[in-house]
Amino acid sequence: MSDVEVLQTVLAAEHAAVYVVGALGAQTSASAQPALYGALRDAYVAHRDRRDELVDRLLRLDAAPVPAAAAYELPADLGTVAAVTARARELEAGCAATYGFLVGSTSGALRRWGVGALTDAAVRGLAFGAAAEPLPGT
Repeated sequence: MSDVEVLQTVLAAEHAAVYVVGALGAQTSASAQPALYGALRDAYVAHRDRRDELVDRLLRLDAAPVPAAAAYELPADLGTVAAVTARARELEAGCAATYGFLVGSTSGALRRWGVGALTDAAVRGLAFGAAAEPLPGT
């Protein structure tokens, strides 16, 4: 795959992450679950920033960034803290895997950037109860 194709794949995943994390944040309360709410807020900002950076990278490569979908599927049961936390953990694991794909498919500066993004996703996953892995995203 070309770097543009890889970046488009990762951008599509970040579009979904921004949407889903926003929906998860809407299911929490800053006063009732401050730690979870803060972790989701931080994840939202991180995914939004990654999405924007991916758009910029694609534009610099003269590629039209893949647009976000109008909506993304959410689990039916998000009525408990445990369900929201589990979905956030799954989302970060999926993002780590996507950035693992980028790392395995690119080289040079883009690969180094992908390693940082993979690491960030893995660390965010820890905030949602993920177990530490020797090779996150695999």
